[in-house]
Amino acid sequence: MKKSIDKFLGLESFWSIFFYCLLVFFVTWIISRIARFILVKYIKHKKTERFGGTSVFFIKNSIKFFLGLCALGYLIYTVPSLRSKAAIIFSGAGILAAIIGFAAQAALSNLIAGVFIVIFKPFRVGDYIKIDEERIGIVQDITLRHTIINTFENKRLIIPNSIISTESILNHTIEDSHILSFNNFRIGLNADVDLAKRIIREEALKLDHVIDNRTPDEVLTEDHQIIIRFIDVNEGYIHLRAYVWVDEPFEEFRFKCNFKEAVHKRFILEGVDLPIPLRKIYTA
Repeated sequence: MKKSIDKFLGLESFWSIFFYCLLVFFVTWIISRIARFILVKYIKHKKTERFGGTSVFFIKNSIKFFLGLCALGYLIYTVPSLRSKAAIIFSGAGILAAIIGFAAQAALSNLIAGVFIVIFKPFRVGDYIKIDEERIGIVQDITLRHTIINTFENKRLIIPNSIISTESILNHTIEDSHILSFNNFRIGLNADVDLAKRIIREEALKLDHVIDNRTPDEVLTEDHQIIIRFIDVNEGYIHLRAYVWVDEPFEEFRFKCNFKEAVHKRFILEGVDLPIPLRKIYTA
C-alpha cells in the first residue's frame, strides 16, 4: 500500500520531495487561516466573555501549532526518505524517549501553564499587570510557550508561562479599572492646613480622569469627593494625603505628575508655607 502511494506521488528526486513539502505546508497554512477565520467569526457572533480576547489568541496559536505538527507527521509518513530516516531514529526508542522526555519537560510545563492561564484568567490580553518594580506593562500575547508583556518603555518582556503562572501578580484591570490614587503632600509646620486642603481639592477636580466613586449613601454622609487625611506632623513638615479616584489605570502616573505640579504652583501663588528642613548644629 505504501509503495503504491509512493509511486503515485512520484517522491523519488530531491526536487519532487522539496516541492511536495512546500505544497503540504502551503495547504496546511491555508487550512490554518480558514480555521482561525471561522473561529474568530464564531466568537464574535457569540459575544460571550467565556471566549474573550485571551482565549482567541491562545486558540489561534494552538491551531497553528497542532496543524504544523500534523503536517510534519504527514510528510514523514508519505515521503519514503523521511520515513526511512524516522524508522532508524525510532529504532532506538528507549534512549530517544528519555532524551525527548527530558527536553520536552519544560515545553510541556509551559503548555500546561498556558492552558491554566487561559482557563482561570489571572490576567488577559490587554491587562495592565505588575509582577515586580521592573516587570510592569500590558499583556500583548499569550502563546503556547510564553507570555509577552509590552512595557511602558515599548520593550517586549517575554516570560515562560511556567514561571509567570507561579508569580504573585498585581492586575490593575481584571475586574474594575478604577484606581484609588494616593497623593502625598508636605506643607510647613506653620501652614494653613484648611487652605492647603482646599487647594488640593480644587486642583484635583480640574484634572481629567478624576471620578466620583462614592456610593449614594457616601454622597449623603461625606462632604467632599476628594478625601484628604492629616497623616502626621514630622520634624520639618506636615504630611497630608489626598485620595483621588481615577477611571483609567494607564493614566494614573500622568495624573500624579500633573496633580502635584498644579498643587505646588497654587501653594506658591497663595502663600502656603512650604516645608524647610531643620538642622541642629552642635558646637564643641
